[in-house]
Amino acid sequence: MGKSGVIFFERTFPSANMVLINDQQPILIDTGFGSDALETEQLIREAGVASEDLHLIVNTHYHSDHVGGNFHFQKNYGTRIAAHKWDAELINLHDQEACAAEWLDQPLEPYHVDTKLSDHDEIHTGSRTLQVLHTPGHTLGHISIYDPEAETLICGDLFHGNDIGWLNIFREGVSSIQRSLESLDRLSKLRIQQAYSGHGPQIDDPLAAIDAARGRFEKWLGSPEKIAWHACKRIFSFTLIMKDGMAKEEIAPYLLSCGWFHDFARHSFQLQPEEFIQVLLDEIIRSRAASWHNDRLIATAPYKAPEKNWMDQNVKPKDWKAQDIFT
Repeated sequence: MGKSGVIFFERTFPSANMVLINDQQPILIDTGFGSDALETEQLIREAGVASEDLHLIVNTHYHSDHVGGNFHFQKNYGTRIAAHKWDAELINLHDQEACAAEWLDQPLEPYHVDTKLSDHDEIHTGSRTLQVLHTPGHTLGHISIYDPEAETLICGDLFHGNDIGWLNIFREGVSSIQRSLESLDRLSKLRIQQAYSGHGPQIDDPLAAIDAARGRFEKWLGSPEKIAWHACKRIFSFTLIMKDGMAKEEIAPYLLSCGWFHDFARHSFQLQPEEFIQVLLDEIIRSRAASWHNDRLIATAPYKAPEKNWMDQNVKPKDWKAQDIFT
């Protein structure tokens, strides 16, 4: 357990990290990937909070590894969900672009946002008051949560201990890098003793991590191809994790079916998608993001493969209108 009832869960892929504020009104920040929903419930139960007593779920942003457990809690316990108003409007309208799930080919079960958050909003948990900070960059609706009394920051995927979140310039805009820098500048002015990001261990020197992230973003300003490479490797590695690897003969047809792959090939690298397949594979292997095992490409990051039956349902926001049990 961390300070003042802040419980940090470092999780392996495909789930993102979570933070539980164990107070009179318990708050869970992010809920992991959908296939890990029962594990998510077990983790908070072992930390002393029953699912039916969870007061609120707060999402830092709407990517599938952060919001995948929302469906389970909302369906089974009626848990209320809070997110930035821009994310909320897309999700509640069942917009097919919501969560970029279709473009990324990532399954995500339906949920709706009950509380639309804005910059400077406050979240009360009983003995503490958390501040909502709009920190766009990784997504337009990305938020960070700050506890000024404990000097603790929950920063989602804006920055990590030794990395930064990938930038989706085709869905969030080419100015994502400038937004990220502005968000980092804002956070650097806070008193932060401890930070928790969406991936990796807790951050014990947050201001150093912010400085390192700022330096990397500034380098990217002069080398746009680095933004694209970082994104492509992250997206495809996550795919390999979700699918527990891919056979060599499956890779080309799969990549050619993906919106993200076409956009990066044509617009970031000025290549036909068919030409970009081998280029991407070469870089994935060179950077050791994945490796071959008997003609099967496997991600090198530690992960727990989702159950195949869950993945085979392949629910996307385009399917939510028929399935949404909450409206």
